[in-house]
Amino acid sequence: MTELPKIFDPAEIESRWYAHWESNGLFRPERPDATPFTIVNPPPNVTGSLHIGHALDNTLQDIVIRYERLRGKDALWVVGTDHAGIATQMVVERQLNAKQQKRTDFTRDEFVAKVWEWKAESGGTITSQLRRLGCSMDWANERFTMDEGFSKAVVKTFVELHKRGLLYRDKRLVNWDPHFRSAISDLEVETVETKGGFWRFRYPLADGVTLADGSDHIVVATTRPETMLADMAIAVHPDDERYKNVIGKEILQPITGRRFKIVADEHADPALGTGAVKITPGHDFNDFDVGKRAGLKAGEMLNMFDADANVVQTADGLIPDRFLGLHRFKKDGVDGAREAVVAEMKALGFLVPHVTKDKEGEEVSTDFEPRTIQTPFGDRSNVVIEPWLTDQWYVDAEKLAVAPMQAVRDGAIEIVPKTWEKTFFNWMENIQPWCVSRQLWWGHQIPAWFDEDGNSYVAESEAEAQALAGNKVLTRDPDVLDTWFSSALWPFGTLGWPEQSDKLSRHYPNDLLISGFDILFFWDARMAMQGMEFMGEAPWKKLYLHGLVRAADGQKMSKSKGNVVDPLGLIDKFGADALRFFMAAMESQGRDVKMDEKRVEGYRNFATKLWNAARFLQSNGVTASTSHEAPAAALPVNRWIIAETVATVQAIDTAMTELRFDAAANAIYHFVWDQFCDWYIELTKGAMDDETRAVAGWAFDQILVMLHPFMPFITEELWHLTGARSNELIVAQWPQALAAVDSEAQAEIDWLIRLVSAMRTARTELNVPPGAKLPVIVRDASEETHRRLDRQGVALARLGRVESLTFGEPPAGGAAQIVVDEATFILPLVGVIDIGAEKTRLAKALAAAEKERDSLGGRLSNPSFVEKAKPEAVAKAREDHAEKAAEAERLKAALERLG
Repeated sequence: MTELPKIFDPAEIESRWYAHWESNGLFRPERPDATPFTIVNPPPNVTGSLHIGHALDNTLQDIVIRYERLRGKDALWVVGTDHAGIATQMVVERQLNAKQQKRTDFTRDEFVAKVWEWKAESGGTITSQLRRLGCSMDWANERFTMDEGFSKAVVKTFVELHKRGLLYRDKRLVNWDPHFRSAISDLEVETVETKGGFWRFRYPLADGVTLADGSDHIVVATTRPETMLADMAIAVHPDDERYKNVIGKEILQPITGRRFKIVADEHADPALGTGAVKITPGHDFNDFDVGKRAGLKAGEMLNMFDADANVVQTADGLIPDRFLGLHRFKKDGVDGAREAVVAEMKALGFLVPHVTKDKEGEEVSTDFEPRTIQTPFGDRSNVVIEPWLTDQWYVDAEKLAVAPMQAVRDGAIEIVPKTWEKTFFNWMENIQPWCVSRQLWWGHQIPAWFDEDGNSYVAESEAEAQALAGNKVLTRDPDVLDTWFSSALWPFGTLGWPEQSDKLSRHYPNDLLISGFDILFFWDARMAMQGMEFMGEAPWKKLYLHGLVRAADGQKMSKSKGNVVDPLGLIDKFGADALRFFMAAMESQGRDVKMDEKRVEGYRNFATKLWNAARFLQSNGVTASTSHEAPAAALPVNRWIIAETVATVQAIDTAMTELRFDAAANAIYHFVWDQFCDWYIELTKGAMDDETRAVAGWAFDQILVMLHPFMPFITEELWHLTGARSNELIVAQWPQALAAVDSEAQAEIDWLIRLVSAMRTARTELNVPPGAKLPVIVRDASEETHRRLDRQGVALARLGRVESLTFGEPPAGGAAQIVVDEATFILPLVGVIDIGAEKTRLAKALAAAEKERDSLGGRLSNPSFVEKAKPEAVAKAREDHAEKAAEAERLKAALERLG
């Protein structure tokens, strides 16, 4: 047995043990006859690096997989990365730009080859960082969404969905990123508050028609004046009395001269602006829906921008030449379409100025009313997203959503926490067609070919498409698939589908999926759709949704706020075990995790406490246990620690079944710190006989196994330093909660702990010198207490610093009185402390604590403070109030003890 070093060094331990586990195949030991247990990781972007959200997500997964591996399961944690279409293409294009090159300098194949080169050289950053966190994934079978087998699954899925009528081509609005010249998903759109305006314009009514008030025009208000060049209607609320007589009449667009109808639609809010809304269905999602309700077909809707968001001629050719080629906004100092449209409407007399009064009461006129606008930006390009009418491939998500919803209702999929079910159903019941095509070069190229007439042929190969088309000349669709389309196949595509195999049948469905709630719809729901469509059953039995990791003040982390926490920095500072334990202890179902570096440091201290306990045991001749079963024990203290060990195993098992990571972490934490390190070691100091050594060695072994899923590195190290082992801890056997629980021994040691704790508290509160030994007089003790004092007298004398123990009445003078169960324990203090001075000190401190408590209570009972103050200020006041209230109670009890 190697002597434990005095200093616990996480960095050296972590790198050594991870390499050992991986090189020896211990993350996936051969267990063909064991019960399978399978989870898949949410595949991080191949361009990514470990952020704090990854740290939480993967820590929770690793805790589960290590726990199930210790329980003897055939535990498979599927690992891989996502090809991340836009993100990866952007990285490689940026490298080309640094060499004064651009993507279009190369053919598509040449560019894709460069992306593969980049992946080979730099695409493993995130996977190496997951290793530093301790993730025990099946690296030997790592997958990539663009690898050959997975790509085959993607093509198969696309073709099959098309055959089944669940995938089609359609003209609809998409989130268009003019920088990347591609459609992007909602997840890649970030809404930002920007300074904008509300412009009001007069649109003349056609054919001499007037409003009920005699006006010959309608005033419309808009935040996007540039899009009026593609207006196709004016919408008013059907119940708005101002406009009822002109519904169905025509109106003129002043610049283009286009005539279009006034339509009734509840989208128009009579209380907002003028109650009349210009409808540009080719450039606004709400307008698109209004246009459809008004009878416009998508093919008839006007698109006035090209892929770069420059003005182009519409189908009816009415946009004046002077606007063609202008960018939608001002760019590089040159006015854009917005400025040109406003200027022309103003020159024509159709701009309604915004009039306000200055400080002196004088009227001030401006072209627009300043407004804060919720503006969509591409999260990577940082340019304003343009709703753009274009032809794309869509999946009929409404039909695919039916089976997953039924699976949740039937319990085939259990969502944890259950509160997320309502959100799940709300989104699935209102689901929109899923746009799956992207205008990129990097990704799965869509398996569709077009003939010269625009007809499409979907097939797994060009030869099959040609067979469908006959002798027609075909051109392959240049677009690629949305990365969420491929990652939706992760639970079965990673297991070899569409090929049938034992691995697929054994590990599908997966047992559990752990993911952030923020990708419930982008990834989780889509996996459920594809899994049920192609495998006939839900992809996992449980779906666990965790919250976000937020800054200490509760704010969302962002680079712009400067409050982002680097998990690798925390690992460097405190060790991976400490960070992992923090994540588990703070993960309470349904709540976000608030980052707290002090708590991470506290769990590093917890690891040090465990290390020092091992050193103490080693110095007292305690070695590794030779039995999985609890040793025979006669002493109450040993029977007690066995019972506490069994209770902790039971608590962890219950918590893990319910996916209560915080409860599991807290159960092992308090057992290790309180019961074992603080009390068991204290109670057995100087009394280490053979029985106690055997029990201590067994209990410490159980601690290492129970703690391993949370703190794998230090536990594996101590497992080997504390004795000869036949195998590594990572593949050891989980404790069985089968030992008989000795309730009598538990009750006795619990009584002793309560008594010693009460004595220590009283001594501290009354300023008794630490080294002073006090006589103790016991009154009203039961026979059971007498017997306990006989058995535990030596331990009580040592731990409570008791000089003598007698029964009867106390002498006259001040004394501290402690009641434990039915008995009163009296500690005479005459000559030990200045009782009068101590009473004065306690009374003064009590008055100060009560004053502060009542002041804080007054603030908290004031509705004005609670409602108007910052939430963090209210929370701090509540915390301080609770602290002062508890302090006052302690001081009051101390005074009462002195009589």
